Amino acid sequence: MTEENATKLRYRRERKRESSRVEALTKAQEIAFSPFTFHATGALLELGILKFIDETPSTIDEIIKHCNVTEYCVSTLFDAAECAGLVKCEDGKFSTTKLAQSFLYDEMTRVNFNFMKDVCYLGASKLLDSFKTEEPCGLHKFIGDYPTIYPALTKLPPQIQKSWYEFDHYYSDGCFEEALKIIFKHNPAEIFDIGGNTGKFEKACLAYNENCNVTMLDLPENIERAKQNINSSRCKFCGINVIDKNYAYPHFSGAVFMSQFLDCFSKEQIVYILSNICNNMEDDTRIYILEPFTDNQIFGGAAYSLVHISLYFTCMANGKSKMYKKSDMEKLIEQSGLKISSEYRISTHDYTLLECVKA
Repeated sequence: MTEENATKLRYRRERKRESSRVEALTKAQEIAFSPFTFHATGALLELGILKFIDETPSTIDEIIKHCNVTEYCVSTLFDAAECAGLVKCEDGKFSTTKLAQSFLYDEMTRVNFNFMKDVCYLGASKLLDSFKTEEPCGLHKFIGDYPTIYPALTKLPPQIQKSWYEFDHYYSDGCFEEALKIIFKHNPAEIFDIGGNTGKFEKACLAYNENCNVTMLDLPENIERAKQNINSSRCKFCGINVIDKNYAYPHFSGAVFMSQFLDCFSKEQIVYILSNICNNMEDDTRIYILEPFTDNQIFGGAAYSLVHISLYFTCMANGKSKMYKKSDMEKLIEQSGLKISSEYRISTHDYTLLECVKA
């Protein structure tokens, strides 16, 4: 008997004797078939079946009639849905579980699901290629040979673009009010928002303080889109690729704000960005870094989501970045000639706001 066959035989014997082996084997099958569970959930949502039985527990025949689907469709989907814990049957009537209700009514779950379905799912098949090449190989399934997803955002198909922006805005928008209260403790005359995207922070900032000026820095493509959303003499725009040496950084004063921005870059790129900010700012300028660090989460589901978002960065966004640990970011800040002067907990989604100054 070869060594490989002996190992397989030993595994089978151990598996029969140990309940933990059975549990592990069950979990392995759940992972193996998870793509079908994902799309079955999507089908139940799109067909309106989950919504219907949540409002009105119903028989198969009633579901067929109300949702205009076949018996084969309902019975096959429900076989999978019962195993996944989405639906339950009592006295011949099907209804939803709390798990299914999360997909129906929880905004975070809806945003995450649509982001994965529309933005990430097809591209995820290129994850291994992306790790090998350090390029977002999954992005090429949707659009041409762009180095990252960011200059391509305005060119993505409408549904993919919609789900991307909903995902990005859901996590950032809820933090702005708390962040602005902290930033304006020091009464900055000007705020530089790096990675402003569509300009939502700029609008929030202008509304929060009528005397402050804001400068949005982003890729030229995104600047043009943001200009359509903002009409204020107190807001200026600076088109810049912060990792391209052909672009010069502006002179910074007051406050510099980066929300969910540095996670879009590799560690080496983060040091480059922060070092350039440090070298081009006045001595009393404060830098604010807002991130949902993976090692600073209260709930396990949040940490689970964040580490998987790193895989989106790998195959779809840029091939190089990830959601970082707070301990990692602290080291990168120090390497850039900066130091953390204060740290704040933003209650929404367990974000951390790091206030930095020159070391």
